[in-house]
Amino acid sequence: MANRIMLNQTSYHGAGAIAEIVNEAKAHDYKKAFVCSDPDLIKFQVSTKVTDLLDQAGLSYEIYSNIKANPTIENVQTGVAAFKKSGADYIIAIGGGSSMDTAKAIGIIIANPEFEDVRSLEGVAPTKKPCVPIIAVPTTAGTAAEVTINYVITDVERKRKFVCVDPHDMPIIAVVDPEMMSSMPKGLTASTGMDALTHAIEGYTTKAAWEMTDMFHLKAIEIISRSLRGAVANTPEGREGMALGQYIAGMGFSNVGLGIAHSMAHTLGAVYDTPHGVACAMMLPIVMEYNAGCTGEKYREIARAMGVEGVDAMSQEEYRKAAVAAVRKLSEDVGIPSKLEAIKEADLDFLAESAHADACAPGNPKDASVEDLKELFRKIM
Repeated sequence: MANRIMLNQTSYHGAGAIAEIVNEAKAHDYKKAFVCSDPDLIKFQVSTKVTDLLDQAGLSYEIYSNIKANPTIENVQTGVAAFKKSGADYIIAIGGGSSMDTAKAIGIIIANPEFEDVRSLEGVAPTKKPCVPIIAVPTTAGTAAEVTINYVITDVERKRKFVCVDPHDMPIIAVVDPEMMSSMPKGLTASTGMDALTHAIEGYTTKAAWEMTDMFHLKAIEIISRSLRGAVANTPEGREGMALGQYIAGMGFSNVGLGIAHSMAHTLGAVYDTPHGVACAMMLPIVMEYNAGCTGEKYREIARAMGVEGVDAMSQEEYRKAAVAAVRKLSEDVGIPSKLEAIKEADLDFLAESAHADACAPGNPKDASVEDLKELFRKIM
């Protein structure tokens, strides 16, 4: 079986990279941008850093901001209607995973209107045409949505999130500028950073992992582990490291999938509106302990990448414990809680069944039953 790697056609990295948006728009002869950005980014004038460049270049655009932190079917459908009215021919997605996931779904439906119900996009939908061209500009260092073929939408009516995996939704251009991330508050920096670490560790241990993606994931673990504390303190070095580390993690996991830490995080987000990165950070060390026996020597390399010393002298049990401990310590250091008080015993059946049905679950290195997942959820109660 062939291993597939899909990445952006073009990506830009580094401080000031957003200046390239104008050059790319002109090079592609785009006429009008549909700018997807969430209300807070507009309120605090983060999106303005991009729209000011469009104004200065005389490039036309329209802003769409009906986007929730966990974007909903309704957010997508109103976005599709707004795009049709706008006369736009490309999308600029500015934000974290919420803005980019909404943009991807809008772009896919505009090109493939038979999926306008949104729910039919779940899983690997048989879309025929590439989505509307997207220029993706992340403002958080975590989701890597700018370089993935995945997006997640919340079905409010059914209290669940569903994952969509579609090669047709890949943004053609990613602009990863750490200066766009400098206004992130500490809590958001911490949670999105732990989401990125979860991408890297789950991608490294997933059933589909192979040499090329291992290379991406180990480097991402290394960069994130040394950069996240600094990013939370808002140091330039920390911001730059996280901007790069989360993108490299996305280069890997988008092509090999994730595991049950993400399945369970999706469920917590849908039921309790728990921020995705917080849910990932809570579940990651617990899931790592559960998976340890099915990971061979990989936890030794995770521990090494996280800066643990003396791993070569450790037994397998010792380096596995060291890897989990390093993850817990980083999560604790950046202020992530280890318990979710909202969880009730009465919710466990629904939570576990939803996580078991999630598209990320099959990639986990150790198969997990509904009962297994209930026990894992109990560990954060």
